[in-house]
This record gives sequence, structure tokens and C-alpha cells, in this order.
Amino acid sequence: MSMCSFQRPMCRATIGNVATDASTENGTPVNVESEALLLVPPLNFAMVDYGVFRSGFPDSPNFPFLKTLGLRSIVYLCPEPYPEENMKFLNANGIRLFQFGIEGSKEPYVNIPEDLIRDALKLVLDARNRPLLIHCKRGKHRTGCLVGCLRKLQNWCLSIIFDEYQRFAADKARVADQRFMEQFDISSLKQLPSSILHPKN
Repeated sequence: MSMCSFQRPMCRATIGNVATDASTENGTPVNVESEALLLVPPLNFAMVDYGVFRSGFPDSPNFPFLKTLGLRSIVYLCPEPYPEENMKFLNANGIRLFQFGIEGSKEPYVNIPEDLIRDALKLVLDARNRPLLIHCKRGKHRTGCLVGCLRKLQNWCLSIIFDEYQRFAADKARVADQRFMEQFDISSLKQLPSSILHPKN
């Protein structure tokens, strides 16, 4: 699957005076140009797979965009409490929050808890939780490790997994993160039923 930083099909806004799929109000077309300007994706947003997205921490300006995704769940990879404003948005839209408190750290003292990554992957693989958004603070290291381990389950080769990781981490890429992905044991997860791992023909 090709990956880009912004998936236009997920956003009904278009550039122009009036969107072609504009809704009507009392039979009159609604100009959505002003609405289009408000659909701002979070930092480092991208589609990972069908119904699975990744990003940095979403702020209130991103909420209208997130609403277009029809999210059921958010997989949050930081230990800090979720902000009250974000919780209000989740509650108003029926989105469940799953928090995995992985500490942010810098080399050479990177400690990525394998058990938390494994538990987070089980949530991602469960179709009942999708569409879902995976995020940490910047959408680089913790999110990158989780997505990298998902790619191993999808039988991606390591060089492509690392290439995807580095596209988001850029000059902040960590050797320890890549080593973690390389050594992560996927054997206990491969038999889980998931449309991501076992797509129907």
C-alpha cells in the first residue's frame, strides 16, 4: 500500500469555491470553502492501512478533520493524562481511548516495553476497534515502533519497514528503535484473526 502524508479521500474538503459533493440546506447548495479551511490533519498524519491511521498528538484545530475519519478508537502511546479538551471530543463522538504509557526516551537509554507494544498491536488487529488512530507526541518513535511491528506481521521486509520509520523520524531516527523492530517476536500474534493480516481476495 502506498503511503502519503495526507489522504485526500479521507477528507471531503476540496480546493475551490464550492465542493462538488456539498450538502444542501433547504434545497440550497452549501458553500463549504470555509469548512474546508478548517480540516487540518494532525502532525505526521498518514494512513497505515484500511481503517488504521497514525499521527502526532492531535490538538483542537485537528478535531474537525478527525471527525471525517469516523474513528472508533484512539491508541495513545504516552504516559501523560489525556487533555480534558481531547476527552470531550472523544466522548462527544463515541471514540474509545486505549492508553499505553510508554515513556519517551533518548538514546542510549531507550527502553521500549515489548509487552505494551504487543498489547497495543492486539487492539489494532481487532476489527471491532477500527477505524482507529495511533499516536504519541510527535508520531515518530513510539508510533513508528508500533507501526513497524505491525509491518513485520504484514510480512514487510526490514529495509522497507526502516524506510517508512525514517520518513517520519527523519533526522531523529534511532538505531535502538530499529533494533527493537528487528528483534520483536511476532510469532504469538500471527494467528490472530485480522483483515489486516489476512485480507480476503
